[in-house]
Amino acid sequence: MILKEFFFMQKSDRKVLLLLLSVAAVALVVAFLVDSSPMSSEQANADTTVFDRRPTAQRAVRTQYYKEEEKKAERFAFDPNTADSTQLLRLGLQPWQVRNIYKYRAAGGIYRKKEDFARLYGLTAKQYRELEPYIHISSDYRPASELFEKPARQTDAEDSARTLRYPVKLKQGETIDLSMADTTLLRRVPGIGSYFARRIKEYGECLGGYVNTAQLQEIEDFPVDALGYFTLSNASIRRLNINELSQEELRRHPYISYSQARAIVDYRRKHGHIDNLDQLRLLPDFTAEKIGRLRPYVTY
Repeated sequence: MILKEFFFMQKSDRKVLLLLLSVAAVALVVAFLVDSSPMSSEQANADTTVFDRRPTAQRAVRTQYYKEEEKKAERFAFDPNTADSTQLLRLGLQPWQVRNIYKYRAAGGIYRKKEDFARLYGLTAKQYRELEPYIHISSDYRPASELFEKPARQTDAEDSARTLRYPVKLKQGETIDLSMADTTLLRRVPGIGSYFARRIKEYGECLGGYVNTAQLQEIEDFPVDALGYFTLSNASIRRLNINELSQEELRRHPYISYSQARAIVDYRRKHGHIDNLDQLRLLPDFTAEKIGRLRPYVTY
């Protein structure tokens, strides 16, 4: 009963409602018929073409599909380090390839030989074979080290320099004079290379000269087998005046330790002038062996 009262309408209201429903139904039917009607050719052209205000007679016929004419690649000599974009495009390279070349050069990249250009991204083997005969790289882009490369044929001076670098070793029975040899000659001794040749000269300078070839064994790790290749004659010795030199000057000699240098200075202060190394025999730092080894290098 309540639901019936809710939907109850007066007669005049029902008429108005029926009229509105009828109008809506007619409008829906008309709209459906208009949408389903065939489109005129003018409307189709208006929807599918760009609006053009020119008269119809002046309008160009629109082509939906067209083929762009391909540019024929040219062939001419070029340097990839200096060629500009126009030249590179004329060679048949793609614009993005030209951009890559420019980026490579801007980053400091240099094409030093033809093969370097083959690494260009996207370049096919066929394209490279066609371009290779036309690639001419300027000599300005060669490595600077090539300016100083030696020619294939060696001169006498070069042969001599090579001998100095790789000296011919002495044969069994051959010897060199230790007092006269320089580092180049020392390197000819079997077992002696640049390191030991330099150490031999340095140690001889510290001693004041060699008095015996056996002194070479005092050099750390010296190859004993090499001793047989040395002789010694006309040795020139630089001697130390132990009455005049200071403690620091005395201890620089390999045969004088710090305690020995101090003992010599103390002895001079207490007893005066030293006339013979044997005067130091009573000192604990001077044994007969040490005095005998030092004797050739001392003057009074």
